[in-house]
Amino acid sequence: MLVLGIESSCDETGVALVDAAGKDVPVLLSHALYSQIDMHQAFGGVVPELASRDHIRRVLPLTREVMKEAQRSLAQVDVIAYTRGPGLAGALLVGAGVACSLAAALDKPVMGVHHLEGHLLSPFLSVDPPQFPFVALLVSGGHTQLMRVDRVGGYALLGETIDDAAGEAFDKSAKLMGLPYPGGPHLSRLAQQGDAAAFKLPRPLLHSGDLDFSFAGLKTAVLTQAKKLGPELENRKADLAASTQAAIVEVLVKKSLKALEQTGLKRLVVAGGVGANALLRSQLSAACAQRGVRVHYPELHLCTDNGAMIALAAGMRLQAGLENLQRGYTFDVKPRWNLAELEPPSLAA
Repeated sequence: MLVLGIESSCDETGVALVDAAGKDVPVLLSHALYSQIDMHQAFGGVVPELASRDHIRRVLPLTREVMKEAQRSLAQVDVIAYTRGPGLAGALLVGAGVACSLAAALDKPVMGVHHLEGHLLSPFLSVDPPQFPFVALLVSGGHTQLMRVDRVGGYALLGETIDDAAGEAFDKSAKLMGLPYPGGPHLSRLAQQGDAAAFKLPRPLLHSGDLDFSFAGLKTAVLTQAKKLGPELENRKADLAASTQAAIVEVLVKKSLKALEQTGLKRLVVAGGVGANALLRSQLSAACAQRGVRVHYPELHLCTDNGAMIALAAGMRLQAGLENLQRGYTFDVKPRWNLAELEPPSLAA
């Protein structure tokens, strides 16, 4: 059971091939990824039209690369999966159109996959895969959520951001400091040279009693502090970066621990681009070790959007019997798509 996965939800074009035969976790045979960071850097952020056009240029060459590396032919593929949403509408349409066209040409079934489900299940590709059930911290540029995951297709939302996502707070704070796009990684690297206690920044909703997040107030506090510093900002930029990162990470860690406490579960999965943050990993790992909790992360190169997680999610859904494969090649995309809105039989028991 070979599943070809295509990811094109934002500014990375990803293609991957997994073998989903048997009851074990699908095996990643090959994957390829192209990032558009250099192209969008000149604009300080993702330009949707440019992203869509670049996906068109990249997806087929990446597909050929994946098939060559796996030493397989397209004729051997059993299912073609693609990211149906959420994401940028134009970018999603490229992946959906290519997947459905390939499937029609090859007379193969096609399958739309939820982008967040791909992230949630991505740690199963790591050398230390988790076991169900677990609490998942999904933390990226567009999403910050805590979820209880009981099985493939069995997801319960515990808490989410009411405004900016954590990755968005990283990127926007970095931009306020004059750091280049994408700001989050630049801020994290700069923070290594700074004093995390230099500035007293807020930890929004830290003591709210629930599992929701809010980072818009922190971003405003960073702006206020940057204005106060004025010409001194350049000399204190590392300290401000360290203080900002510390505030974000503290909220993520404490809310995750609270979710584990409320659910009584002893396993935590971290997924999404911010899951690559070194401070978050170290603090979560230390806190979980003290509480006898196992914590799992995707491999660093699989934290960002990628085709491997889409092919994996499709393969795991097929193994769980949650999909009725069809050869219908009309398609739509869902730029906004709540994970709880997956259509039947997607959430079948």
